[in-house]
Amino acid sequence: MTVVPGAPTSLLLGGRIHSPSHPDATAMAVRDGVVAWLGSDAVGREQFPQADVTDLDGALVTPGFVDSHVHVTETGLCRTGLDLRPASSQRHCLQLIADYAAAHPDQPIWGHGWDESGWPDGAAPDTEALDAVVGERPAYLSRVDAHSALASSGLRKRVPKLSADSGIGPLSGSDHHLVRAAARELLTAPQRAAARTAALDAAAAVGIVAVHECAGPDVGGSDDWRELRALHHGVEVIGYWGEPVTSAARARELLADTGARGLAGDLFVDGALGSHTAWLHEPYADAAGCTGVCHLDAESVAAHLWACTEAGVTAGFHVIGDAAVSAVTTALQQVVQHFGVAAVAACGHRLEHLEMVSVEQAAQLGSWGVIASMQPGFDALWGGDDGMYAQRLGAQRAAGLNPFALLASRGVPLAFGSDSPVTELDPWAAVRAAAHHRTPGSAVSMRAAFAAATRGGWRAAGINDGISGTLVPGAPASYAVWEPTRLAVEAPRDTVQRWSTDPRSRVPALPVLEPGDSPLCRRTVHRGVVLHG
Repeated sequence: MTVVPGAPTSLLLGGRIHSPSHPDATAMAVRDGVVAWLGSDAVGREQFPQADVTDLDGALVTPGFVDSHVHVTETGLCRTGLDLRPASSQRHCLQLIADYAAAHPDQPIWGHGWDESGWPDGAAPDTEALDAVVGERPAYLSRVDAHSALASSGLRKRVPKLSADSGIGPLSGSDHHLVRAAARELLTAPQRAAARTAALDAAAAVGIVAVHECAGPDVGGSDDWRELRALHHGVEVIGYWGEPVTSAARARELLADTGARGLAGDLFVDGALGSHTAWLHEPYADAAGCTGVCHLDAESVAAHLWACTEAGVTAGFHVIGDAAVSAVTTALQQVVQHFGVAAVAACGHRLEHLEMVSVEQAAQLGSWGVIASMQPGFDALWGGDDGMYAQRLGAQRAAGLNPFALLASRGVPLAFGSDSPVTELDPWAAVRAAAHHRTPGSAVSMRAAFAAATRGGWRAAGINDGISGTLVPGAPASYAVWEPTRLAVEAPRDTVQRWSTDPRSRVPALPVLEPGDSPLCRRTVHRGVVLHG
């Protein structure tokens, strides 16, 4: 390689570079935000005598992670405000709320994360219990899945259009969207700005270089999305706007107006299993007669897909329940029959969550080039014989959820994310969860999970250059440096087999991921710019 005089070069030496084309590389040179060279330490020093040298001291360098589904402002509000995820009972939850209210007098309360499915009594607080600890103050407290929420009387009074049967329990469906919008209006601009910065700082600190923001009128609203677009942080924000359209002209107009990558993300066809709002063919096991909520009917789904495909725009939906997935796959089939597979695949349509999918549907989605944006952390939190999924659906139906192996085997491209603040910003935990699925036969290899958390995110965003999300010469210098840690090839033989990183395969090794112990990020760099460390 010829060294260009005067061109700034950084040389990283003495590490372990995770590169598919250079599995033995211990040094990497970066120039102008691009990987310029990979090889050995000695050759690197010879090739780049004037470079700025960083001694990695045995650290591991991997491509930076991409989180394919986040809510930046809500993630930050959870970090800077009231985090109810530690609540272990209804009483504990109310105590956390009371403590926060006392520490922040005269402020509206925004909190997130309670999950009654794991509490001894299995019951969420109601408005009367909430009023007893917050008084007349407006309080919005979303469930962990963000598809239902507790609302104090002080907040409910600001929403005159609540349905007559809304009751005093957690609000879901359209009532939830109304109280969330009212709660958003009470947040100040400094609160929102601090939250966004906190969220993106947290992403950079765990090796994430880009996030897919799933925005929309029923999520954060247009003001929140425009403010996020205007923020210059370093972590790349790739936005999707979840608003349905019925014509190609409107699709193009809305895309130009929002600056989003596609009309996809959290365009809700249904809700979530934990809130009993995922749309099912058969009733919930723990709620007789309840089949969830349909936010977007089959006709509207088809119209949106048709309009976006005609316009060449990425479309997509939030789909969790089997009835919701059926509505989308039926609509996709109609669009494919009219426009052809090539036109549909070129749009890069994507489905968020896709938790309940059949073998036939997986094969169809794979043949049409539809991308699955999924969250392995869901199975880690709620899977298993006695988890929330089994409570809501019964063990037999629950065993079919989040079938990563099925989708991968049918050619469906996978992109992994967190849906933060629903699960933590911890991409190694997502990789571990996908490789340790709680249902036998549904896991993917660590290699495949890592690819879905890195290259998969770029591909889901329509970047198909073949190098983004990898460390090869010519690729963007977007990487993370991790504290020295055991690699799978250094672990016992059974671990090597489990991770499928036998050194004879010439595949770069990945860390051994112990439960609850993710590698520590020393530095995060995106396109040559240091974001963390």
